[in-house]
Amino acid sequence: MLDLAKELQGNTYPGRGIVLGRSADGKHAVIGYFIMGRSENSRNRVFVKEPDGIRTEAFDPSKMVDPSLIIYHPVRVCGDQIIVTNGDQTDTIRDGLVAGRSYIEALRTRCYEPDGPNYTPRISGVVEKNGAYCLSILKSADGDPSCNHRFFFEYDAPIAGQGHFIHTYDHDGDPIPSFTGEPKAVALDYACINCFTNALWDNLNPDNKVSLYTCFIDLETGERQERIINKHQ
Repeated sequence: MLDLAKELQGNTYPGRGIVLGRSADGKHAVIGYFIMGRSENSRNRVFVKEPDGIRTEAFDPSKMVDPSLIIYHPVRVCGDQIIVTNGDQTDTIRDGLVAGRSYIEALRTRCYEPDGPNYTPRISGVVEKNGAYCLSILKSADGDPSCNHRFFFEYDAPIAGQGHFIHTYDHDGDPIPSFTGEPKAVALDYACINCFTNALWDNLNPDNKVSLYTCFIDLETGERQERIINKHQ
């Protein structure tokens, strides 16, 4: 088990990140999603609550340059499932599930983001009613856009106090290197959603962090506790 706070402290630019797992008391499914930015356009964003999840929007609309890859719904509730991603593939997965297909079938229609030379990976997660979850990453072949790689990871019986963390970039760079390997096993020994939220936000790089969403889902009742932190608000 890695220490999530230390993982964040030691990386100035993991990009966008998803954390899924189970709370220390075993009673809640845990979700965390954050975005970071290096450019003014990427940093000019906030998370806004929606009836079925959250969306990104420009903090200052007059400064928005290109919304194509930065304005989307990171989180959507679809029946008993919650989808969390770093792009508009949230809707691809949602539409696939509604049509009776699996999240894997849905993501086989997508690839990495067309933002060369970085070719940012698309990372996605789906949380089930019973707390089981999956994570995936769609990425170029070590920066070569001629080949798309798709990796899927499924966790059927999450252990209390444990989770998995995946992010778009290994670290800062130019071009920025894509995440490599499997999702990182991390300890989720937090007593409450506020503790978890603070552990993420306080340890993200202060210059590059933009917004954070967290959620604790009661596995017995389905009740959701949610938190949003925006640097600009």
